[in-house]
Amino acid sequence: MLRHCNDVAAERIYYLTALDPHPENRVPVTAKLSLKFYERFGDDIAGELVDWFNAVDSTYQSQLREINELNWERFKATLLAESASIRAELRGEFGAGFAQLRTEMAEMRAELLKWMFVYWTGAMVGLGGLIVGMAVFGPR
Repeated sequence: MLRHCNDVAAERIYYLTALDPHPENRVPVTAKLSLKFYERFGDDIAGELVDWFNAVDSTYQSQLREINELNWERFKATLLAESASIRAELRGEFGAGFAQLRTEMAEMRAELLKWMFVYWTGAMVGLGGLIVGMAVFGPR
């Protein structure tokens, strides 16, 4: 069974690890198996090589998937912890802000009541004077 298309029999991407053994620094490299490779080594050997590439690729994909899932869970845990700390910090700040607002509103209410008393006292004195003036100097 010959697996080729336009002089390219199979193409796989694998990672070059000879220069840097750290998995996070791997470099993608494309391997191409040409028609000459199939003609020289035969369909069985080339097919086995392609199957081996596929097995290595699926192994790397499953390992990458596991690593990504672990990293995602770790990221979620970190994100949840950070959001909880931010929430607690905001609750504290809002609580302090609302307490200060309540204090200011109580002070403003006291000030407002004082000025209302001054206004209504002045108005009542004026109204009382008007009533007395009308009674004394009014029409008889």
